[in-house]
Amino acid sequence: MKPITMHTGSLPQIPWQERPKNCAAPLWRYQDNPIIFRNPIPGVARIFNSAVIPYQDAFVGVFRGEQTDGIPFIYLGKSRDGMHWEFSPQKIRFVDEAGNPAMPLYAYDPRLVLVDDTYYVIWCQDAYGAAIGMAKTKDFETFVRLENPFLPFNRNAVLFPRKIHGKYMMLSRPSDSGHTPFGDIFLSESKDMEYWGHHRHVMGKSNRWWENVKIGGGAAPIETSEGWLLFYHGVTNTCNGFVYSIGGAILDLDEPSKVKYRCGSFLLTPEMWYEERGFVPNVCFPCATLQDADTGRIAIYYGCADSYVGLAFTTAEIAVDYICAHDAAGDDDRCDGKR
Repeated sequence: MKPITMHTGSLPQIPWQERPKNCAAPLWRYQDNPIIFRNPIPGVARIFNSAVIPYQDAFVGVFRGEQTDGIPFIYLGKSRDGMHWEFSPQKIRFVDEAGNPAMPLYAYDPRLVLVDDTYYVIWCQDAYGAAIGMAKTKDFETFVRLENPFLPFNRNAVLFPRKIHGKYMMLSRPSDSGHTPFGDIFLSESKDMEYWGHHRHVMGKSNRWWENVKIGGGAAPIETSEGWLLFYHGVTNTCNGFVYSIGGAILDLDEPSKVKYRCGSFLLTPEMWYEERGFVPNVCFPCATLQDADTGRIAIYYGCADSYVGLAFTTAEIAVDYICAHDAAGDDDRCDGKR
């Protein structure tokens, strides 16, 4: 294995379970999955596709709560160990810069990323079509809405955890209001977190069966000595509907629109009951990771069948080596994405 290091800081309390001796897969599931079941709080039928982050010697998260009326909103959760969660019974109340209520019509599939000293929540919402919503917080008490970064239609926005060349960087997947007959990942940059441009193509769907319909960003990229380690989702279609799997790629540290390596095989695909059976069956949807640079450990939070939250594990060396060994990046992936 290559000597891979992560530039992410120490997290000795990271949730962790050792790789089973008979497991050759690059990712392995937590044996007590799912960590969040149905009907977690009154009025919420399911929590899934959610994001967590370390905070004050514990963990905090933003969770997609599908209400019993079918409308999704974002709920706040807290945990001492990253596995057992307590949720606020009220949806997160977003405000504008003046402190006035600024709630979206709905909000789902949130990501949560720390850049400098500010935590950013990014989600999908309605802005006269599927679009990206954003907010910032420093204390997880007050959440201030930011301007929407893009026009509709767009989904799966993922912010990089640090600026690159002095600019914020964000991945997204231009979309439509349905299930997207196209689906490539793009990179955009901003000097001020308000105006976004210099859009670049990163990578598109492929002819490989598990990602031949569309792809989309997952967890925030992890900075490693080899490049930005990206866990994303790939989608195929079957006679029984879509199947969502977890894929992996490594992006160039200085020009992340360039793909250095792209794994030709999935890292995790629906196989367990909580991934195969649920409100939307056959879904493994990554939204967040925790990392400990001292040990190389990575914990991956992923949505399961639009009904549960699961946890999987790997290390930087195992994930990077597997992606490099199964590299299938093409010329269009490796270019800077500018036309």
